[in-house]
Amino acid sequence: MQAPVKRILFIVNPVSGVGKQKGIEQLIAKELDTSKYSYQIAFTEGAGHAVVLSREAAAAGTDIVVAIGGDGTVNETATGIVGTSTALGIIPTGSGNGLSRHLKIRMNAKKAIEIINNGKIKKIDTATINDNFFVNIAGVGFDASVAKKFAVASKRGFATYLQITTNSYKGYQPKKYTLLIDGRIIRRKALLVSFANSNQWGNNISINPGASLDDGYIDVCIVQKVPFWKTIFFAPLLFLKRFDRTSYVEIIRAKEVQLLRKKGRSVHVDGDPKRMGKELNIKIQPLSLNVIVP
Repeated sequence: MQAPVKRILFIVNPVSGVGKQKGIEQLIAKELDTSKYSYQIAFTEGAGHAVVLSREAAAAGTDIVVAIGGDGTVNETATGIVGTSTALGIIPTGSGNGLSRHLKIRMNAKKAIEIINNGKIKKIDTATINDNFFVNIAGVGFDASVAKKFAVASKRGFATYLQITTNSYKGYQPKKYTLLIDGRIIRRKALLVSFANSNQWGNNISINPGASLDDGYIDVCIVQKVPFWKTIFFAPLLFLKRFDRTSYVEIIRAKEVQLLRKKGRSVHVDGDPKRMGKELNIKIQPLSLNVIVP
């Protein structure tokens, strides 16, 4: 007896990344295995819409919801289905595509659809920061400042991100943080503190290459500022996944973290900037999301 056809909702962010989602409707029609799946396509109309669409789909018993966009679209889509039996699929068309790169989902849309056709599902951890859901990485400090500027940039893509990072780095002053990590108090003055579920900032940049999505831990990555004249030597290590071996990085695995800072500032949540207060609470949610993987 043939297995019943599963239902998929494709959620498309029409303005993510650098336009790689154009023509996606025709590609889905051509490449999706319709002997296994029936499908619908919905387009987001603004911030938060993917959460609504994915939540409604999960409530209706949809088997798979596919995010077509960048890390922000993936975050919103996953937010609506976390803790349910509905699985997340990803066709990466964003600027950084952090979770996709960690999962080794191809950046080519046709190849990503092939992965969906195969239908292999894995459970992964997710996390919250002050009740804001994230699946990849969240953080404070320099990377949050860059995320805030990138969000309002007139152009997307890695070139814009690199330009903002380079222009902002020299003048950025490290901040003081107090962290309570699984009951242990740590005080640091740092360039940034990242709470990493995966090993990716996006664009194959990594400060914690040993991170796992299913180990029940968050990697707390405390990064000191590299002197500006040394950055030309240290920056390549981020792409070579060797920056964590330097003295500028401290990584502590944790299940629950509280961070205190002098005043409220931007926090990036899967790359999207949000304003939060002086106290941040980060918690892991083990094996809470089903994801389609290669």
